[in-house]
Order: sequence, then C-alpha cells, then structure tokens
Amino acid sequence: MKAMILAAGRGERMRPLTDRIPKPLLTAAGKPLIEYTIKQLVAAGFNDIVINHAHLGLQIENRLGNGNRFGANISYSPEGEQALETAGGIINALHLLGDGVFLVVNGDIATDFPFAELKKLTVDLAHLVLVDNPAHNAQGDFGLAKSGLVVSSGTEHFTFSGIGLYRPELFSNMPAGPSKLGPLLRQAIANGRVSGQKMDGFWMDIGTPERLQELDFYYTQQR
Repeated sequence: MKAMILAAGRGERMRPLTDRIPKPLLTAAGKPLIEYTIKQLVAAGFNDIVINHAHLGLQIENRLGNGNRFGANISYSPEGEQALETAGGIINALHLLGDGVFLVVNGDIATDFPFAELKKLTVDLAHLVLVDNPAHNAQGDFGLAKSGLVVSSGTEHFTFSGIGLYRPELFSNMPAGPSKLGPLLRQAIANGRVSGQKMDGFWMDIGTPERLQELDFYYTQQR
C-alpha cells in the first residue's frame, strides 16, 4: 500500500514562519515535522511515499531527496505556487498512487497512531481516523455509528484526524484542478460507503506557532 503526505498548504496561520520555509519543514525538537511522519510511515511498512507540494516546494525535495536515507522511496507531485486543495492534490497524484487503496496523511499533524494496523482493513471508498475534538474544532466533523460507518448526523461528533484510506474510485469523474475533499467525503458518507475508527492516542494539529511550540516541548520531554 502506498502513502501520500499532504504538504502543499501555504501555512497562512504560521506566518511569518512560513514566508521563507514551507510548513512541513518547520521544526520541533530540532527535526522537520514531515520527517517525523516519514519515519513513522516507514516503520509501519509504508515505504513508497508520495509528497505533494506547492509554496516553496523545492525546499522539500532538496531536504528529503529520494527518501533513501529514511528507507523510503519518495516521489513528488508538484502543484506550482498555487496549491490544488486536498482533493485536487490527491487527484493530481493519482498516477503515482496506483490502482488500490492508499493512505493519505496530513503533513501538519503529529501523532503516535499505529499506521501498520490500517493495512489489515477492508475499505469501501474511504476509511477515516477520528479523534476527540480539540478546542479549535469543538463541534467536530463526523459521527461514528456502532456499525463502524462514519455518519454526518448523530449526537456525538469527532474530529477528522487527517489520516485516511481511500480508493481511487472516490475521485472518479472529478476534473483536474483545485477541489476540496469534504464534499466528496460527505457524499460518500451519505451513501454509506465510508468506515471509520476513533483513536485515543497522541494527536495534534500543528496549525499555529503556539501549537508548534507545544509540540516542540512535547517531543523534547519524550527524549
């Protein structure tokens, strides 16, 4: 199974840090955020990794290279200076991801999620990993039925972690160009074709300089 790391975001909330450095190369405890994710994926057996990029993206390629030093084979999906949003970025990279189920991970999260367990799953159109709602997303995104299906309604909502499995068929008939993932997922959810699970381990969305500082402290304390 191949994996994709979404690394094309402009990082507006991280400015001015991201004016000269792409968000995935911001560091916590002395290491770029994206390198933590790559090492976790490789440790879980995801050695073929696709990374999309836009703003200052060549810095990412220059830093990571072909992935050999991580035990990975890294391919790149450049989008130019203007990112294609989540679904558009995945569609742009489909030719690198193959015909089967693939894993997509947001490049601006930190987690101890056991990625290897995702390889055991049977997936219809998509499978989402959900987490408890952080303060910055208190209303959550989706519910989770007892059947294991993700639902839009329900009394309790959780936050989408940015970790998901997808079949290429989810993106069938979608044109190239910028497009959001949310509408595609909600349509598939309405059709009962998206499963999910809730994780209870460590997870952070590194969306602001303050959260980057929190992550730096967390990783430093783990040493």
